[in-house]
This record gives sequence, C-alpha cells and structure tokens, in this order.
Amino acid sequence: MSPATDIEKETKKAKNVSKTKIKKKYSTEFLLKLLEDMIYVRRVEEKAGQQYGLRKIGGFCHLYIGQEAIAAGAFAATSRTTDYMYTTYRDHAHALLSGMDAGVMMAELFGKVTGCSKGKGGSMHLMDLDKKFMGGHGIVGAHIPLATGTAFRIAYKKEKGVVLVFFGDGAIHNGNFHEAVNLAAIWHLPIVYICENNQYGMGTDFRRVSSVEDLTDKAKSYGIPGKQVNGMCAVSVYEDVKKAVNYAQENQAPTFLEIKTYRYVGHSMSDPAKYRSKEEVAEHKENDPILILKNDMIKEGVISEAAYKVLDQKWKDVATAAVKFAQESPEPEIDELWDDVLED
Repeated sequence: MSPATDIEKETKKAKNVSKTKIKKKYSTEFLLKLLEDMIYVRRVEEKAGQQYGLRKIGGFCHLYIGQEAIAAGAFAATSRTTDYMYTTYRDHAHALLSGMDAGVMMAELFGKVTGCSKGKGGSMHLMDLDKKFMGGHGIVGAHIPLATGTAFRIAYKKEKGVVLVFFGDGAIHNGNFHEAVNLAAIWHLPIVYICENNQYGMGTDFRRVSSVEDLTDKAKSYGIPGKQVNGMCAVSVYEDVKKAVNYAQENQAPTFLEIKTYRYVGHSMSDPAKYRSKEEVAEHKENDPILILKNDMIKEGVISEAAYKVLDQKWKDVATAAVKFAQESPEPEIDELWDDVLED
C-alpha cells in the first residue's frame, strides 16, 4: 500500500472540516488568520525555493510546502508569550509564525548580516529566543531532549506555559525520542510531542522502517496519551493541538500527536523525489490544506474568490519584499567570523 492510499481516507475527510459548520464554530477573524498564515508560509517558501534555484541561497534548504496546516493550526492553539517551540531543520514555517520578519528570515537564508543569526545559521538554524522560538535543529531528533529540558524548567520553577516540539517520522526511531518521553512521563512535564508524519523519512516510506504504522503506540508504551490527527486540515490541527496543550497545562503531563501530512516537494532542494510517482503527488495536491480551508470558507460565505485573490497577492508581495530586503542587505564583515564563537 502506498502512502497515498494510506492517508486517503484522512485527506478526504478534510474536504468537509466537520459536521458542524466552521462558520458557526469560529469567528471570521480566526478563520481568516488561519488561512492567511498558510498562504504566508507557502508564498515565502516558494520564493525561497526560487532563489535557491538561482543560487542566491547556499547550503541546505528544506521546504514545508504541503504541511502548512500543521504549523498554522498549532501556533493558533498556543500562547506566544508563555509557550516554547522547538522544531527540526524544516523550520521556515515555525519561524515565520512565531513572529520572525520574513525579510529577516530570507536574509538568513541568503547569509546576510541582517538575518536572525547574522547569516551564520542558514535555513536549518533559524531562531528567535525573544519570541520563545527555540530554533530549528539540524541533527535528527537531537532537539527532543532539549525541548524536554525546557519543559522540566517550566515544571521546576512552576512557570506558566507548555513546550511544543515538532519532529518528523524519521526522528521517532531515534533513541533521543524514547529517552525524552520516558523522562517526561516520569517527571510529569508540560510538553506536547508532535510528530509531523509526511510519510517519508528522506526518501524512505516510513512503514519500511517502523514496526508499527500507528506511531502513537510508541508514546502509549510510556503511558503518554496519543492521537492521530488529520494534518491536511488546519482546523482539525488547531482543535487537537488545543486539547493537547490544555491537557499538558492542566495535568502537568506530556501528550503525543502523530499529525499525518504530505510534503509536495523533495526532502530538500537537492532531492528530485524519484522514489514516488507523479500520480501520488498529484493526488495529494488535490487535498491541498490551503484549498481545503479556502473552499470551506467560500462555501459558507466567509470569504469570496475575489477576496482570496487579494489576500494571496498581499502575501506574494510580502515574499517579494523579503527577497528584495535580503538581496540589498550587506554581507557579514570578515571579523564576524569570531563574534558569537569565542569568549575571552
């Protein structure tokens, strides 16, 4: 069975968000924000991919295209003043939705001094501590213990807030994951572990390397409640992440979500993705998370096609401006090699 058929039922469900109309459940402002967050990420990432192709961006570049509903829904369910975010090298969406300026992010990709890490971190190491975005991390699974440590701090100091840590289906087989969730369960830590299962660990179907297909079983073995979530529907992601965040806060205990999604591009910009068929990708593009929410909103009279085009152009302009800012920003001076590295 291919990943396309594996999540076919879930993606079809996403076309009809729920039995209760979203207009009755949520305000127009909330739904527009959710839609705009996804469009924002998509348009900036498309520009990043374009600039990488033009060799304006060097190093690695992992795009999030197709997975936007997860970041948008999750960030909508959290507090930007008390909650901490950790993620992987596929971190553009999380950085943008944490509040990082698109121009600053793009400048970091360009290796410019105006970037969030003065051009030294690049695509995989975006970070903004002031916004409690604790960064993208390049080593698979290595950030999971770090996030668990932050949850320990919250519990130890009796602070408000929870930690959300995002990782892929490849990282869940890493020993770091198992050691961290075991300690989180023992110490009753307020953390939500979020596995963004986009069906492929680099180019390998996740079922070829996993003894179970329901990845929540791994968390349940440590006594942590887990749930599979439809990651192609931003509203569903919001609802389930909100429940998990509330559980973590109220019970001072960890939770686990396997959010099933699909990336439309290769693992990175250097990956031609020949391990899957064009038909498989095309099938999933019919269930694009942006179009799912857009179509539901149009159907319920929350937005019109014309209004959507205006929003889309708005974020295209933001993406274009981000590239312009990055292009016009200065290169780091040679002395920057020593800054933030050595301490006298």
